[in-house]
Amino acid sequence: MQDETSHQILSELARLSRAVESLAPAPRTENDFDAAECFVWNPEAHHLAPVARPNRIDIGLIKGVDHVRDILVDNTRRFALGLPANNVLLWGARGMGKSSLVKSAHATLAAEPDIQVPLKLIEIHREDINTLPELMALLRPVPARFILFCDDLSFDHGDTAYKSLKAALDGGIEGRPENVLLYATSNRRHLLPRDMIENERSTAINPGETVEEKVSLSDRFGLWLGFHKCSQDEYLEMVSGYAEHFALGIDPDTLRAEALEWATTRGARSGRVAWQFIQDLAGRSGKSL
Repeated sequence: MQDETSHQILSELARLSRAVESLAPAPRTENDFDAAECFVWNPEAHHLAPVARPNRIDIGLIKGVDHVRDILVDNTRRFALGLPANNVLLWGARGMGKSSLVKSAHATLAAEPDIQVPLKLIEIHREDINTLPELMALLRPVPARFILFCDDLSFDHGDTAYKSLKAALDGGIEGRPENVLLYATSNRRHLLPRDMIENERSTAINPGETVEEKVSLSDRFGLWLGFHKCSQDEYLEMVSGYAEHFALGIDPDTLRAEALEWATTRGARSGRVAWQFIQDLAGRSGKSL
């Protein structure tokens, strides 16, 4: 009986030991900043995972957003050269190339010969925004320049992570590291749903101050770049640009007719819809992209 009891105790202790080990933070891994141009932030392991083949396209293929493209590239170039530059919020219509433009602008500048200091792109997921101060502290002493990229950034009811973002953008007592910028994309100009702002206005003791605190989050971004729905001509220009770049060899009139039919079935015109059409066309033609 005593042996059986001892065995049960040892088994229980082993189970508890495994449970405690599973709750422990993942071991920290040494970061190799020369491993790649792009990384994904893993806060649990305090690790930047290198991305061997980033998902991006040539910047010349992004059509219909020439004005904001030039502004973003110019801001990125100044930052890469060690000159003053702004955090950027790219907001507006879905599928118009906001995230593609960030990745392509980085690739363009990272390859320029007059950029002497390495320019890196780090993706940080929306749910990890509250670890921004930790990431910035990690990057501050590194002899490189970093664009922190958060795709599809927004905050919903009861979400207080926006306060962490505000603090990170302001930089606290140390200030934001000179070698770090934040680029974010969102469908919302103020990053918060309109009904959330209206609810705060209607229930607050001092509505103006409460709303201003929430709306002021987007003010931390020095540049607001707006993306709007494209016209039919802009959509067809995107399709033609892709078809020419990938040498799909289709008659222009046929390409136009099929592209318009595709957009009609999707109920929208955008850069994303144009790219999806090109993928379908290439697949039907037996060609790779």
